[in-house]
Amino acid sequence: MRTQRPIIGITADQRTLGAHPFHVVGEKYITAVLDAAGALPLLIPALGRELALDDLLDAVDGLLFTGSPSNVEPHHYNGDPSAEGTWHDPARDATTLPLLPRAIAAGVPVLGICRGFQEMNVAFGGTLWQRVHEVPGLAVHHEDKADPLDVQYGPRHAVRLLPGGVLHRLAAADSLQVNSLHQQGVRDLAPALEVEAVAPDGLIEAFRVRDAQRFALAVQWHPEWKASDNAFSRALFAEFGEAARNRAAARMADR
Repeated sequence: MRTQRPIIGITADQRTLGAHPFHVVGEKYITAVLDAAGALPLLIPALGRELALDDLLDAVDGLLFTGSPSNVEPHHYNGDPSAEGTWHDPARDATTLPLLPRAIAAGVPVLGICRGFQEMNVAFGGTLWQRVHEVPGLAVHHEDKADPLDVQYGPRHAVRLLPGGVLHRLAAADSLQVNSLHQQGVRDLAPALEVEAVAPDGLIEAFRVRDAQRFALAVQWHPEWKASDNAFSRALFAEFGEAARNRAAARMADR
């Protein structure tokens, strides 16, 4: 019998631990889906073409595209070669980049976070800055890894929320304090996307898919970090979870 909770798939990274390949998801994303979105988390392995995307989309009510230490490989957006030592995950790219537009076209609610935000822009034809802190006029947006996690994920700067957007409605305010833990960022925004939030230096921090059937939004910051303790993060995940519940109900009604 189908659970009352909607099923939200969470994209995994491919990692090698010892001699073996693993597919991993940070616990903070899992608990945010479970507690703040009120959904059942289902981990999606980074299997690329081996993953039957249509079957996957039929099995889930929503998809969360997570953050990651890895960067999208620049050949996906005609970017310059990466700096030496940059961490990539081609198996994840091969999974998420084709999955994103298909999910949104199928009416699956989607939330992208950090790498997921960057993936969504690339999947729809946008480009990225690979090292935001080296771009004249842009601020340093990455964390100091020597700091405790609560400091790394603490409020870092404000974002301006654009009137008429989903985030502006959820916050009921013109701005929001967010954390900042990224080196890549949006360079050219894909034509299908609409800006939702902007950092003080002008860097795009959130967008939505303009003509999506259901919730399809991405943020550059990390609302999943202790999501239940933050009023805006709770509201964001609740909106995402409600969109997944609505899709689940619509699919049940069609059967």
